[in-house]
Amino acid sequence: MTSSSDRTGAVDEVGVSRTYEVRTYGCQMNVHDSERLSGLLENAGYVRAPEGSDGDADVVVFNTCAVRENADNKLYGNLGRLAPMKTTRPGMQIAVGGCLAQKDRETIVKKAPWVDVVFGTHNIGKLPVLLERARIQEEAQIEIAESLEAFPSTLPTRRESAYAAWVSISVGCNNTCTFCIVPALRGKEEDRRPGDILAEIEALVAEGVSEITLLGQNVNAYGSDLGDREAFSKLLRACGQIEGLERVRFTSPHPRDFTDDVIAAMAETPNVMPQLHMPLQSGSDTVLRAMRRSYRQERFLGIIEKVRAAIPHAAISTDIIVGFPGETEEDFEQTMHTVREARFANAFTFQYSKRPGTPASDMEGQIPKEVVQERYMRLVALQEEISWEENKKQVGRTLEVMVAEGEGRKDGTTHRLSGRAPDNRLVHFTKPESEVRPGDVVTVEITYAAPHHLLAEGPTTSVRRTRAGDAWEKRTQEAAAKPAGVLLGLPKIGVPEPLPEAAAPACGSH
Repeated sequence: MTSSSDRTGAVDEVGVSRTYEVRTYGCQMNVHDSERLSGLLENAGYVRAPEGSDGDADVVVFNTCAVRENADNKLYGNLGRLAPMKTTRPGMQIAVGGCLAQKDRETIVKKAPWVDVVFGTHNIGKLPVLLERARIQEEAQIEIAESLEAFPSTLPTRRESAYAAWVSISVGCNNTCTFCIVPALRGKEEDRRPGDILAEIEALVAEGVSEITLLGQNVNAYGSDLGDREAFSKLLRACGQIEGLERVRFTSPHPRDFTDDVIAAMAETPNVMPQLHMPLQSGSDTVLRAMRRSYRQERFLGIIEKVRAAIPHAAISTDIIVGFPGETEEDFEQTMHTVREARFANAFTFQYSKRPGTPASDMEGQIPKEVVQERYMRLVALQEEISWEENKKQVGRTLEVMVAEGEGRKDGTTHRLSGRAPDNRLVHFTKPESEVRPGDVVTVEITYAAPHHLLAEGPTTSVRRTRAGDAWEKRTQEAAAKPAGVLLGLPKIGVPEPLPEAAAPACGSH
């Protein structure tokens, strides 16, 4: 229910709805949180600013990340660019939320006194109220909760497309990895009740969604807060019973919690996709111990072997950190060995950098940047070679591809469309003669492979129009018919646009 005070600040002096823009940095959890921030603002009467407004909105919200290197420099640089704009636009407001806000708190307003609102990861639902309070009191509002006030999925959500959606099953993390600050900012793991999760998925499917991705900082630890060690595998199997739900994915799991019942559920549930993102971080047992990771190389490779035995066509991806404090050349070679053995479809690779507030930032044996860079380049070259070899194995296969929106940057000039195979590989395919919409499914034969995508140059074998495509078409028509400055009312359903720059599963990759 939106109070009158919520809506007061969303309308200017002449009765025109104020516009908003949300800028997102970081992992999928932040992207999904931004959907909620947009939903909250629209529910309070704000209208989304046109694409490309670049700060020319009445309210600009930064949803920040504290995991990325130079995250604070990027934030303050962007805030600095908005400062002169704010002085020429009376009534403009700037809000900063997310992990960096949870960590830095009052420091943000000290460094950028033109910021109006600072809020944390546990109280994103307060944003409209804080904006209104800042407007009335004409002073910055800083409100950081130390624990979750309400599970975020109870908040209004403005989803970005019609065919796929994030669904949070837990928040927070119980791990103590020495390189990660997420548990300190997101708190201990809190699980949603299975019935609530399934009810949300069923509602999404009723709106036309055909693909969902289950989200959690440590997604397969789901159930630890409920006292059920098999809760995650049961949830996957329950998703298989939802009529109309074609594709189920999840991210990111932890090797410690990846049990045989989960592998069985993946293999035996038809709509759980043959895809797994399993963070490695390092192939060296010594480094894994220093990272406080509760598995070793043998355990990790054993999981990969079991997954491939149960799901032969599974595409497995990972996260790897290069140059962790104390990493020797021998340690790094163990990582290279693990990569050769695991044969990942792709890997998100990161050069270690200090994160204030983490145990690793004070460890001895910090590696010189030039050494880290050289190892990083060797790892990237190896993974590029493996990715290409693994993709070449797809040539000649016939795949069902769910057509995506905004995935192919060159589609307009190449007269192709793009989408995702069941294993989440990106496929560019020749545009068929019949109409095809995002959310529809096409059947194509792969004719060429590159390290990061597949190509189907021949004619499309079949086009299957779907309820998801219908939902995308309806949403597009409504958006085209919508008069400027008027809300459609209900939150939209779908998955976010492609992740922001440098976004990867690192935040949730424990």
